[in-house]
Amino acid sequence: MITVNFKGAIDYNRKEEFRGNMVKLRLKRYGKKREVSYRIVAINSRSRRDGRPLEELGFYNPRTDETRLNVPAIVKRLQEGAQPTDTVRSILNKAKVFEQVHA
Repeated sequence: MITVNFKGAIDYNRKEEFRGNMVKLRLKRYGKKREVSYRIVAINSRSRRDGRPLEELGFYNPRTDETRLNVPAIVKRLQEGAQPTDTVRSILNKAKVFEQVHA
């Protein structure tokens, strides 16, 4: 937890809040209006949808159903404990990524 004293200075000595945050694999939206595409990213679970990702892992275009995945990086993140959202989980199931995680 970060504490702020009466003068407004921030005390960074207490870092419990920064440890243990869960990493999620989620979709990050980009593209023009009505021509949306998504990037599959590893991001802190407390970050906003289009916030800065830890790592970009792939691309998904729902209009053409095109998917490009960095499978070794995704497998590494999943083995480290990253939790995919429901939509990303279905994309990874179609690409049979979970078979490589359990192998």
